Amino acid sequence: MNIAVVLIFAAIAAVALAFACWPLWRGNRPGRAVLTASLALLMIAIAAGAYIFVGRPDLATRSFESPEEKMKDSRALVTTLAWEMRQNPGDPRGWYLLGRSYLDLGDAQDAAVAFKRAVPLTPPKDRPAMLSNYGEALMLAAGGAVTPDAEAAFRDALAGDPKDIKARVYLGQAFAQRRDAAHALELWRSVLADAPPDAPWRGELINRIALLEGLSEPPPNVKAMVAGLAARLKQSPNDMQGWQRLVKSYVVLGEPDKAREALADARRAFAGHQAELMQLDLEARALKLEK
Repeated sequence: MNIAVVLIFAAIAAVALAFACWPLWRGNRPGRAVLTASLALLMIAIAAGAYIFVGRPDLATRSFESPEEKMKDSRALVTTLAWEMRQNPGDPRGWYLLGRSYLDLGDAQDAAVAFKRAVPLTPPKDRPAMLSNYGEALMLAAGGAVTPDAEAAFRDALAGDPKDIKARVYLGQAFAQRRDAAHALELWRSVLADAPPDAPWRGELINRIALLEGLSEPPPNVKAMVAGLAARLKQSPNDMQGWQRLVKSYVVLGEPDKAREALADARRAFAGHQAELMQLDLEARALKLEK
């Protein structure tokens, strides 16, 4: 690919030389050969200097590379950065860049190592964010589960910056893993309250909160609901559908005696109303309370 680039540049240079030198060569002025040669040499020198000091032919060929070749280039750059960090291990910015680069390559384990090296070197005001990156890398290395080490990193991040969004989101996930919905929802709701309206992750967080709220709601107390219906019917007995629901509910709960008692109360409430009494008779036979 480099040979092809050189040939392309050579062809362009030849065209440029011909365009610039042809008018001098055609002229009849004395010393035209010397002038033409001098101009050609000057242009070649300028082009060569620009190529040497400014030119990056490797960038010109980058658009022709396949994704596999680009991945090789990325890995090569990461390898170079890792080697540079061995020579300059006290640079927290370099460790951070190395950690992000490893994450981009899908190597969360090496990313965690890089972030861990960066944490003690990072100034106190920036350390919470670095701890959050470290915890995130540990979590990704564990397949998405918040490990004890990751949770410790998130807690340390919040100790330095209680508003750190990444630490609050992932610590909420740790609580959710332990089925501690109350603490998880408390954290996630606080993040949602602080989140910008256009935050790209806002929708995902809302979905998590809704899912956890649905899972954490206690199942309805059916017996209490049936008892409430029975109490209401005693106060307002002229509710045919209410009596039918009450009788069915007792049958579903496996309390046929209470179902028959409710049936008798319903008949007393609708004494003299033949249509309603016929419905109650049909209901009793359908529920096998009577023959």
